[in-house]
Formats: sequence, C-alpha cells, structure tokens
Amino acid sequence: MKLRPFELGLIVVFIGLIVASLAFLSIYQPSPDTDGVPQVGAVSIWGTLPAESFNVILEEIKVDKNYQKVTYQYVAPAEFDSKLVNALADGSGPDIIFAPHEKLVSMRKRIQPISYEAFPLRDVQSRYLDGSRVFALQDGLYAYPIAVDPLVMYWNKDILSNDNFLEAPRTWEALVNEYHTTLVRRSPDRSIVRSVVAMGEYGNVENAFGVISMLLLQTGSDMVREKSPVEYDIRLNIASDESVSPLSVVADFYTRFSKPNNSLYSWNRSLNKDKDKFLGEELAFYFGYASEGVVLEKLNPNLNFDIAEVPQGAAATVRRTYGRFYGLSAMRSSKNLEGVSLVLSKLGSKEVSEKIALGYAMVPAYRESVSAGSNDTFGRVAFSSAPISYGWLSPSENASREVFTKMIQDLIENRADLSSVVNDVLGRLEVEYNKN
Repeated sequence: MKLRPFELGLIVVFIGLIVASLAFLSIYQPSPDTDGVPQVGAVSIWGTLPAESFNVILEEIKVDKNYQKVTYQYVAPAEFDSKLVNALADGSGPDIIFAPHEKLVSMRKRIQPISYEAFPLRDVQSRYLDGSRVFALQDGLYAYPIAVDPLVMYWNKDILSNDNFLEAPRTWEALVNEYHTTLVRRSPDRSIVRSVVAMGEYGNVENAFGVISMLLLQTGSDMVREKSPVEYDIRLNIASDESVSPLSVVADFYTRFSKPNNSLYSWNRSLNKDKDKFLGEELAFYFGYASEGVVLEKLNPNLNFDIAEVPQGAAATVRRTYGRFYGLSAMRSSKNLEGVSLVLSKLGSKEVSEKIALGYAMVPAYRESVSAGSNDTFGRVAFSSAPISYGWLSPSENASREVFTKMIQDLIENRADLSSVVNDVLGRLEVEYNKN
C-alpha cells in the first residue's frame, strides 16, 4: 500500500521517538530506593579539635552510605574565627561547627539554634550535665552538647613526696598554708628557684583564663547572664552572698603569687610557660585540662605525676571547677539544613557522642555516660570533675585575654587600686560584648 506523505512523516516521527527513548533508557541510572529515608547529602564540619579522632567516628557512621559525603576539617583555634567569617562571606563556609562554648557569643549570630519546641529545655536539662546548659540560651539550643574538658590539677609526685606530701592538697587553705610554704624554693635575693603554682601572670600561664574562671565560680560569681539574644548582663563581681565581691577577691588572690613582697610569691613574667616548667620538673602543680594528661605523658614519659581535682575552699558547700564544653552547631548559612539535622542527630546521639568525647580524652556530656564512670588513668578524676564543671558566656578568647592581662598588670604594677581595676574590667568587657 502506498503511503501518503503525511502518513509517512508521522511514522518517521514515531520511529524517532522510540529510538530516542531507547537511548535515554540505556544511559539512565535510577536513584537508589531509599524507602522514604531522607538523604543527608554533602555536609561539611569545621572543628577546633584535630581531625584524626573525629574522622575515625565518621568512618564508622559511613557504613551507612547515606553519610558518605559528611566531612570534617580541622581549623586551629587561633585562626578559627577569622577563617570562618571569611569563608561564610565567600559562601564556602561549613554546614556545622564543632567548637567550645567559649566561641558561642562571637559566633552566635551565625548559628541556627534548635527551638525548644523541637528539643524541649526539660529534655536538655535531664539528658546532659548541668554545665552543658551554657548552650541553652533564651531563643533555643545553640549546640548539641558532646563533651566537657574539666580543669584539673596535675602534681609532681617526686617534688611532693620528697617533702613528705603523699597526696595533692584538697583545699586552697592547705595549698597556701602548708604545701606552698614547704615546697617553694627562693634564693636570698627572692629569685624563684622552684615554683609551686603558676598564678599571678597571664601570658606565661597556659590556662590562665580557665584558672581565673574557676576561681570566680568557686567564689560564687554570677558570671554573665543574658538580657536578650543580643545583650548580656556582666555579673562577675556579684554573688548571691552580697558580702562577697568575687572578681575583687579573685583578682587580689591571683596576683599575690607574682608580687615579690608577698609570702606567696612563686611566679613572674620572666619564667617560661607553666606547662614547660611542669614538664621540666620545676613546678609542683600545673592547672590543665583533663585531656592534657595523655599529652603530658607523651611529652615526658619519665615525669612522675598524677591528677587531682582542683582545690576548693575549706568552707565550700559545693564543689566547682571550670570546664570547656564542646558542641555541634548548625550554621544559618547552610543550604542543606535537612542533611545537617540528620548529621546532628546522628553525631549527637549518646553512643556516637560518647565515642567522640573519649576519642579526645574528654568526658561525655550525657549524664548517663558520666554515671557509668571511668577506670582510665586520668578518666576517673576527669569524670568526677565533669559534673561540677561550668563555663560562662565570655565575649571572645582574645577579648578576655586582653582584659584580664591588663587587670593583672595594673594590680602588680600598682597602677590603680583594686576597686578601680575591677570597674575597668567590667567596663572593658561591656565594650567587647557590644561588638558582638
């Protein structure tokens, strides 16, 4: 049968469509069946802790192929803020940050908080250690609490045992009246031969911020409270006991150790860093974080030292130390908030967050994990210190260092009286908060 031109053209079109369909089917690969499970996709995490331990955890969760594109990048703490701000400005920033609470105020406007409708405050309080509530602000939870690194006291067993001390002091009164008097070594011209405790300066005290914060907490300071999501009430010199002015007490006590005319004199700015002095067996006590124990062992395997809780006041009814709390926070700028939510839920679970904490020689933030205890060399003291660890909303690491350094120098060099110095600290901190 002879086809008319119209019919012939129609057949040619149909044949062309069939050929094109077959070609498409030959190269098309359908998406895997996810059974309705949301896809994580690409999620980048930046953190202030080294990548090795975190990547071990990521490799474990990547058994679930849904998490294959989750990555972690280490950024040195000193460079973290500037690199993050620049990356966010370029649109290349991370989806999640893993950082200590000390960066919370400076990073707050860039973090996407979790509403209390989605994660009730009651659940936060019952699930995590009390100190973890530093992340629970007025408008939501700013991080999934993962770990706490409590400030503890390391002590040289040889130095103490040579003078018949078989354990670390448990109170400040014992430290200054018994241990310090016996252990300090000074030449006739008051030059320091052996230091007992490194306090009184800031620049050569590795964890000066933590030590000062610990003393403030022990003195009952109200620290800093929120007025609103953009305003803070600085209460460092206010306590529930109105007869005490915490910042004044702490500033006076801390600087006594670096005043040559004071009986506690055993430290000054000419000395090397306290951590180095401790490693060199020239310092009796070193205030460091619990995670530093394994580092100290590696740096000097022959150092005969132990770990203890920080001293408390003899009349104290509650124990307190400073703790650095680490959490996972979602960034407002993320274009994959669904994936971020899934990753936070996975890494923030009790089982996984516990592995992250222990991988960094820290203490898990979950109450249940802490209740289980630890038999690790340093873990037992770290776990007992974790429930009494607290942090506070400091403006930034750099700002705090500058403010407290000036406070110490003003007092040591008698530039102003104690009251004037304390008022200057409060005023300078207020300026720093306003910058955020």
